[in-house]
Amino acid sequence: QLQLVESGGGLAQAGESLRLSCGASGGTFSTYTVAWFRQAPQKERDFVTAIHWSTGRTYYAQSMKGRFTISRDDVKNTVYLQLNSLKPEDTAVYYCAASRFGVVSESRREYEFWGQGTQVTVSS
Repeated sequence: QLQLVESGGGLAQAGESLRLSCGASGGTFSTYTVAWFRQAPQKERDFVTAIHWSTGRTYYAQSMKGRFTISRDDVKNTVYLQLNSLKPEDTAVYYCAASRFGVVSESRREYEFWGQGTQVTVSS
């Protein structure tokens, strides 16, 4: 059973950067498509980005392009989400999710494993 643990969240000022990490146990990310979602208070959990397990192709929600970058380190078995030029509207709980041999998808239903989330708060 794959277990995911996010870290790296915290408080940032507008314009600053944070790097979130998603570590895995019970499996290796080289066989999982991994995605990041985020959920702001009283909002739906929205897709942010994903990286395909085999090709390494990345995909971003249209509104996230340019400021966020997903990457994977197979040695550390960790997926990262680099958040640059943060804005107050980026404040949310960020979740890591994974799907074994899965396709890249914006749908939460495609991902069977989820982490507990890490809070990102951006002040103006």
